[in-house]
Amino acid sequence: MEANNSKKHVVTHLLLILGSIVMLFPFIWMILSSFKTVGEQMSIPMKILPGSFGYLENYRQALEAVPFLRLYLNTILMILGRVICAVIFSSMAGYGFARMEFPFKRLLFTLVLMQMMVPGQIFIVPQYMMLSKIRLLNTVFALIFPALVSAFGTFLLRQQYMALPKELEEAAVIDGCNPWQVFTKIMVPVTRSSLASLAIFTALFAWKDLMWPLIANNDLNRMPLAPGLTVLQGICNNNKGALMAGSVIATVPMLLLYIACQKQFIEGIAQTGIKG
Repeated sequence: MEANNSKKHVVTHLLLILGSIVMLFPFIWMILSSFKTVGEQMSIPMKILPGSFGYLENYRQALEAVPFLRLYLNTILMILGRVICAVIFSSMAGYGFARMEFPFKRLLFTLVLMQMMVPGQIFIVPQYMMLSKIRLLNTVFALIFPALVSAFGTFLLRQQYMALPKELEEAAVIDGCNPWQVFTKIMVPVTRSSLASLAIFTALFAWKDLMWPLIANNDLNRMPLAPGLTVLQGICNNNKGALMAGSVIATVPMLLLYIACQKQFIEGIAQTGIKG
């Protein structure tokens, strides 16, 4: 019996290792290719390892072709705006749907769920027309606008609030707290792991957002990283190494952020995914 269990564990771990290799290979290939010369990129048979990891010409070309520092600044401003708005508005809306009673509550929450099922591309045209009429295209606000309110965040936090015992709020009311104090001093601190999870989700989605920033901005100096890489692709189309170098520059910071915050990410998923 123990031998069968050990064999199952070995097979399971081998499959997990194989899956990890398959998922990590594109990222590893991107890093290796960023150090290859043009000749090494075109060589037959294909070379997996670069001739030298000290070859930084691709990074120099990528940094000269596109203002990465400016793109980083635009991306950080966009992420901060989206995260702050999503956390504030989604937490308040989620608490309202979970604990408060008001007319058409179920209908409105159904509409929130329906919005999650609709492809985001459908809203691009009305959003563009709205921002065009109020002359906010080519601004940082244009990058933040589509994520002012998150239907996913509202649903996520509503489920978390529903799972909390009402005795917490009743005890706070007995102590003299008004509804706003109950929300800010009791409910928000208790659900901070879910708020952190929502913030990470929002930051990840904002970091890789491509279509809307390309439509809302036609000025390279006002673009975030993802559309900036499309500009780099047009400039360095003949040098795949420079494209890989630009991808590394754009990818590594978010990867490090995810690694640093993975505890909060996993806790938020565990608490909200199995309750409510």
